[in-house]
Amino acid sequence: MSNLSLALGRPTLADRVISRTLARDVALVVAGAALTAVSAQIAVPLWPVPVTGQTLAVLLVGVTLGAVRGGVSMVLYALLGIVGLPVFSESSSGWGVVAGPTGGYIIGFIFAAILTGWLAQREWDRKLLRAFVAFVAGSVVTFAFGLPWLAAYLGAVGAPTDLNYVLSAGLYPFILGGVVKAVLGAGIITLAWAAVGRRDRKNAQHQ
Repeated sequence: MSNLSLALGRPTLADRVISRTLARDVALVVAGAALTAVSAQIAVPLWPVPVTGQTLAVLLVGVTLGAVRGGVSMVLYALLGIVGLPVFSESSSGWGVVAGPTGGYIIGFIFAAILTGWLAQREWDRKLLRAFVAFVAGSVVTFAFGLPWLAAYLGAVGAPTDLNYVLSAGLYPFILGGVVKAVLGAGIITLAWAAVGRRDRKNAQHQ
């Protein structure tokens, strides 16, 4: 592997598929941001926070790329939206989105990717149950940032800010979907690792 790389620490799934180089790391970071942008357009409009597919993409980016590249990819995603590219849900963009009710979730994506990437670098993504726990942990981090931000926004626009209202607006509608996404993500990543293992065994047999 090249010594010049954005990746730090133990290898992840991406490193088992392609070797680390700076150019490839940049491409992976951009691809992660692009995947998140596309997934954000899979949305069910709700107020104040829509249901989207981007959370699954964020967590997959984290476990696949690792803590540093995953986090950088989500920073890039946020910056692209802030400067005007329509990468947020429903093709929205601009600082107003980050300042709005969903801004905390967007910030939370960065730390969710870092956490799931950190866990993946400690092989939490190799087995189904541990991978599921890693995906749930990433989702919890997203809500840990999203809910206080949402509460502040609701207070600013004169809406109720009691705990039950905030949770009803920003958490309860997403619990079932979050569990489903965690199951899907865990299944995808463990199947990917199984495929890599089969490839490696096949290559070893031919050497």
